[in-house]
Amino acid sequence: MTDVLPVGLALDEFSSDIRPQDDLYRHVNGAWLARTEIPGDKARWGSFHLLAEQAEKDVRAIIEESQDAAEGTLARKIGDLFASFMDTERIDAAGVAPLAETLSEIDAIDDVPAFLRTVGAYDRDGRASIIGLYVDGDPGDPERYLPVLVQAGLSLPDESYFRLDTFADTRTAYRAHLERLLTLAGVGDAAANADRAIALETELAGHHWDNVRSRDAVATYNLKTWDELQALAGVDLAPWREAVSPSNPTAFDEVVVAQPSFFEGLGSLLTPERLDDWKAWLRAKAVHAAAPYLTDDLVQENFSFYGTELTGVPTIRERWKRGVSLTEGALGEAIGKVYVERHYPPTAKAAMDELVANLIEAYRRSITDLEWMTAETRERALAKLDSFTPKIGHPEVWRDYSSLEIDRGDLFGNVRRASIFEHDRNVDKVGKPIDRDEWHMPPQMVNAYYNPSMNEIVFPAAILQYPFFDAGRDAAANYGGIGAVIGHEIGHGFDDQGSRYDGDGRLQDWWTDADRSAFEERTKALIAQYDALVPEGLDAEHHVNGALTIGENIGDLGGLGIALKAYELSLDGQEAPVIDGYTGVQRLLLSWAQVWQQKSRDAETLRLLTIDPHSPNEFRCNQIVRNIDAFYEAFGVTESDALWLPAPSRVTIW
Repeated sequence: MTDVLPVGLALDEFSSDIRPQDDLYRHVNGAWLARTEIPGDKARWGSFHLLAEQAEKDVRAIIEESQDAAEGTLARKIGDLFASFMDTERIDAAGVAPLAETLSEIDAIDDVPAFLRTVGAYDRDGRASIIGLYVDGDPGDPERYLPVLVQAGLSLPDESYFRLDTFADTRTAYRAHLERLLTLAGVGDAAANADRAIALETELAGHHWDNVRSRDAVATYNLKTWDELQALAGVDLAPWREAVSPSNPTAFDEVVVAQPSFFEGLGSLLTPERLDDWKAWLRAKAVHAAAPYLTDDLVQENFSFYGTELTGVPTIRERWKRGVSLTEGALGEAIGKVYVERHYPPTAKAAMDELVANLIEAYRRSITDLEWMTAETRERALAKLDSFTPKIGHPEVWRDYSSLEIDRGDLFGNVRRASIFEHDRNVDKVGKPIDRDEWHMPPQMVNAYYNPSMNEIVFPAAILQYPFFDAGRDAAANYGGIGAVIGHEIGHGFDDQGSRYDGDGRLQDWWTDADRSAFEERTKALIAQYDALVPEGLDAEHHVNGALTIGENIGDLGGLGIALKAYELSLDGQEAPVIDGYTGVQRLLLSWAQVWQQKSRDAETLRLLTIDPHSPNEFRCNQIVRNIDAFYEAFGVTESDALWLPAPSRVTIW
């Protein structure tokens, strides 16, 4: 007889007052929600953050040990960067002197080409950016890298913060903050500089696309030669190009322009008459970029707006935590290599391989049985599924940091050199073969992602822990946790945007018109469902944006639905054991609810409703199960229950 494994769920946290049929999220997390206070230095707190906190402590130990490593070693680079941030005596003694060179450079700008040259150099070293830049596989030809140019230049979370009445108080607070920050930095006539910078950003925001439009994979793929970009902007951007890419001069011969109308708008503002406005804007940007590395008065002023005003967080993180973040940002894989050696058991990889294989097989069976899809599109969908590349735990090839110089006594220089290192590493990819070993997250990050240009799903080591995964518990809880996360990431390959890429990562239409139409009918129904949802504690006007969150909602819906099928496959025809009074499917659904455990400050909830493509966690749990027939069967949900959704209104896509 097989031993029954533990259920692996926090059963003592379940609420006896709230029924799963009425509110699965609060049934599972009710006791935790009632007793938990969000830590003073956090905007949200939940399962992801608990794991991230533990990873942060594990990383701190690695970093602090590294301060005593031998000179010239990679470990010593880690230790020296952290030590430079923790040397408050040196930072206090320097005051705002590290800003002097930057402010002098800005003062000396005497025409638009000089401004573009300066802001291009600042893009490289992290001081400011007027054009967002990253390098990725060309969606039209995924065997080559291209620079992707995106709208940028704003100091508030997105364009709507400059436009909506909801954020009028935030704009007022930002104006007051900017004047105070510039004054502390020693910028002359701080009030006038603040007014100029904000007025210019408000105009710039008027040329930004909103978040929904910017999600559109087709609308944001605009392949241009450099000359075509110049013509679009109507201004000579060559000084910016030369400064932003000195190590790879031909990198910008062809570019992908994400939001063409932004570049037209930007060009219309880059005139000699607006030069003083741009200089004021650049001062504001450069001081903001420097503030976290200067004296406490600037650090606190910066936090008072970006921490407290925007996200409701009352207390800044302890200095060591901020030092860990800086060091991880610069040397993430160097730290990750040690983290994996200490905290990632090889057995986790084998268990994950089995989970991923079962999830992919469940997707295969589900796609094969889809009633709404024709054979032609189904064949291509299955071909895409067959070419998925899973990456689990950590990279096979680690990043080389040998050319990054770190000086224990030069925090400001370290920050800039780290930014230049990462910037040039990316720009230098253009013209080289695609690196399929690269990871875009370090192993100690609690997250996962799907990369459409590589058709790969990636699961860093740190997420492969309880409550998502525990090799010692019953399989149902793992399928409801990490299994649904795996299903979610695979689902991104078939969401409203990921489905526009084929199995090779090429942006091309592999659907018949009828199938795309049938797919969009289902997505529209899901959008309408989410548009009606309002997070607890907020006014009705602050509802979920169904169009912004549709990709993640499709991922969640497919993730849980396919996890249920994969769990059934894993049983191999056997009956699932009843453990602690719960059936296998019940345990899977309870685990799903447990991983979304989270509390959030109202200001943070409002910010995320505006800019985040993910729905609030309560809806990632409850609204998804309302569409899953297995939930109704498992818990006997009837019309009188709060989570009941009439069968014709339930959406199933994959």
